[in-house]
Amino acid sequence: MHKLLTFQDDKLLRRALTHRSYVHENPGEGEHNERLEFLGDALLNYLSGEYLYRRHPEKGEDELTRRRSALVDEKQLAKFAIQVGLDLRMRLGKGAIREGGFTNPNLLSSTFEAAIAAYYLDNNSNIEAVRAVVEPLFDSVPENVVVSRSSVDSKNRFQEWVQRNISHTPPKYVTLQASGSPHTPEFIAKVFVSEKVYGQGSGRSKKEAEKAAAEDALAKLKF
Repeated sequence: MHKLLTFQDDKLLRRALTHRSYVHENPGEGEHNERLEFLGDALLNYLSGEYLYRRHPEKGEDELTRRRSALVDEKQLAKFAIQVGLDLRMRLGKGAIREGGFTNPNLLSSTFEAAIAAYYLDNNSNIEAVRAVVEPLFDSVPENVVVSRSSVDSKNRFQEWVQRNISHTPPKYVTLQASGSPHTPEFIAKVFVSEKVYGQGSGRSKKEAEKAAAEDALAKLKF
């Protein structure tokens, strides 16, 4: 069993594995994993950034930003989830299961983020414990995969344009669930630069919606 599945508090792991659709069908179950997902996303962004900063002293900010995005994008986090054995342990509603939830990259990546946060809390908020878990996973991603993914990310391309032309402050994304059932949500995202909306997009996950918003912004800039 992977270290990420070894917990002192089994309730934390259980919550990390529990999707909103499961709670919707089992109201007495308690909290789903979205708050943990929020924390896990922040932890992974920090740890991947710090990892790349140490590993590539010759790279500049733009290149490091692209590589960080490639290491923690939905597709890669879904692979990590399968690698550590989270896929078939996810607690999903029947509807989500019927729609292939155990292989859904959005659900897999979200569960991985939640599990990272739960592991952090289970280890008394010790970032070093989490680092010991995630860095071997980062190491497992071939360099050519990171480079090829990082070259096409629309959010990074838009951020680079903003930092070259407007401000060093990164674009801000505001994402809300617009519609859909608990296991098939639809999100709408807007991307702001200095309080001005530059693009809007939708998707089945927050990350997809944000990517679509960045692509909309780039299209308006005639990229």
